[in-house]
Amino acid sequence: MLEWAQQYDKIVWLDSNISSNLKNQNHSNFDVILAVEVEEEIECNNQNCFDKLKLFQTSINDYLFGYFGYDLKNDVEKLNSNNYDGLEFSDLYFFQPKKLFFFSGNSLEIKYLCQYSDELESDIDKILKTTTNARKLNSDFDEIKISKRITKDQYSEKLSHILDHIHRGDIYEVNFCQEFFAENTHIDPLLVYQKLNRISSSPFATFLKTDDKFLLSASPERFVKKQGNHIISQPIKGTARRHMDPNEDRKIAAHLEKDSKERAENIMIVDLVRNDLSKTAIKGSVRVKELCEVHTFKQVHQLISTVISTVKKDINSIDLIKSLFPMGSMTGAPKISAMEIIEEEEETKRGLYSGAVGYFTPENDFDFNVVIRSILYNETKKFVSFSVGGAITGKSNPENEYQECLLKAIAMKKALKN
Repeated sequence: MLEWAQQYDKIVWLDSNISSNLKNQNHSNFDVILAVEVEEEIECNNQNCFDKLKLFQTSINDYLFGYFGYDLKNDVEKLNSNNYDGLEFSDLYFFQPKKLFFFSGNSLEIKYLCQYSDELESDIDKILKTTTNARKLNSDFDEIKISKRITKDQYSEKLSHILDHIHRGDIYEVNFCQEFFAENTHIDPLLVYQKLNRISSSPFATFLKTDDKFLLSASPERFVKKQGNHIISQPIKGTARRHMDPNEDRKIAAHLEKDSKERAENIMIVDLVRNDLSKTAIKGSVRVKELCEVHTFKQVHQLISTVISTVKKDINSIDLIKSLFPMGSMTGAPKISAMEIIEEEEETKRGLYSGAVGYFTPENDFDFNVVIRSILYNETKKFVSFSVGGAITGKSNPENEYQECLLKAIAMKKALKN
């Protein structure tokens, strides 16, 4: 079906990889969702994007699929984004799909807008006749030359500046990222996504296409979900490599669970998320359901916490997301100071990276991931990019932080490799 969908200019494919991620099953409504073809859409840059989306959502009152870019921070606070942008994604994009497919277990639910229902039979016939490109998974394509936006020495120097801020008390944690990129490069986005998903099998995998721009994501992190009046956020902080030997692998996971530095990073962000959720929560309803639990993925072990709250039933979904945006795991604490330092020390505009992709339902519910472990591609500019980063605290060691970045970059490099 994803192969069949490539004919459309706008595609959102959300894959929970349920069989590989048992711990996330209880929070996922569907195994896979496919949304294609635009009925109505909204694209926004700069100011008042949340307000414009709010009006759009109210007028449509249907499923909406799309994304919030990180630089909507400027719409939430008095901030700016002046760094280099090689990708040129819009700050916000959502569309009402004409055609929707929901996969759960062995069942498939299909929703077409009424005026296109006569296309269903023909589409199903074409889907069944579509030849998948799985045979290409082991084929060759042009070697991609990946460059670093900053050198290792520059990374260490920037971390020194950040640590100075921490020691002065300006911040106590910040998520610092660096970009890897390739210019004058052509890729097959679907092929690269399939390879990336096969490598990582993450619970918030995404294939997103908006005309000539693509997001190929193996995100392990949920930003926020609303179902009824229940809210759940699952920040990730704390990473350790996997080991081929099962016994060694278990030791690494056990060490991560008890590592004081990694736990401190996670708990700081949990406190930030609790504070953010309290802005909209019914008094006394914010609580930590899961603290610093080890979740194991194909490439890495992660510390994940689960924070929940209850909100009034009539709360607007857009207002709720705006009150939480950008997510604490990709900024730091205090959040505004952290974002100012991010802008100062990073060399690249984040754009869609460390934003969120997901959907709204007609019932005012939603579910959004955090855009990490992702490859972004501007087909027209032939520009490929992926960024990686980590939480910097007073206990951070520049060499260790740099190695953690390289660890997180492995899956994207493999997916782009010949």
